[in-house]
Amino acid sequence: MQLMAILNVTPDSFSDGGKYFAPEDAIARAFELEREGADILDIGAQSTRPGCEVVSPEEEWSRLRPVLEGLRGKLGVPISVDTFYPEVAREALKLGANIINDVSGVVSEEMAAAVKAHDAGWVLMHNPGGADAEGEYEDVVREVRAALENMAARAMALGVKKERIWLDPGIGFGKKKDDNLRLLANLDAVRPEGFALAVGVSRKRVTGGTQAGTLAAQAVVQWVGADILRTHDVVQAGQAANFVRNILRFRIDKTCKAM
Repeated sequence: MQLMAILNVTPDSFSDGGKYFAPEDAIARAFELEREGADILDIGAQSTRPGCEVVSPEEEWSRLRPVLEGLRGKLGVPISVDTFYPEVAREALKLGANIINDVSGVVSEEMAAAVKAHDAGWVLMHNPGGADAEGEYEDVVREVRAALENMAARAMALGVKKERIWLDPGIGFGKKKDDNLRLLANLDAVRPEGFALAVGVSRKRVTGGTQAGTLAAQAVVQWVGADILRTHDVVQAGQAANFVRNILRFRIDKTCKAM
């Protein structure tokens, strides 16, 4: 399992808003996260917390640009940019980003073109309504899987390579607490065959917002087969992941593999 370290260059993110808003602080934190063991750095310049205000693409890019310029060619791990604006994605990819983490829940032709032009990775997230919405599901596992399959199929129809597509069930987006818990417990059934699964539970409401809840949720996510884990706390997540990996080595029932 790979650790995708979260770096928010925002004044209002739910857990660390403002802490790394200054470009020099964000750049220093990026190198720190790499030293701590991050496999991927995920930089976001717009909060997606409940009640957040959407910023314009111009504002988002003004926050991202100095950070990407400062990191260009200096970081030893891939850079993901968390954006749903195709124009921001295009500029970020020109400045060395490798992955677009798109939380929109929409597979747009314009974003597909940006990703395809740079042969970049594209994280597609299930998001019916945002962090403030609570969807209604008859079978949340089956419905989220079907939605992810449809998103992946559309992305490939637009010319994006299958191996460049990662899928995210969107924990905390358009789902009630029990929906989120059901998805976390059944990620192996959520994952469409042949695609990497990225999951973010770090410090979210479903965990109670505590470090203990986050680490417990992350252990479950790893146990049931996530490939990429988005986390604020790389050291703790890495230590927990190594321990879970060692436990899984001794399973008699090998239906759960050691990620």
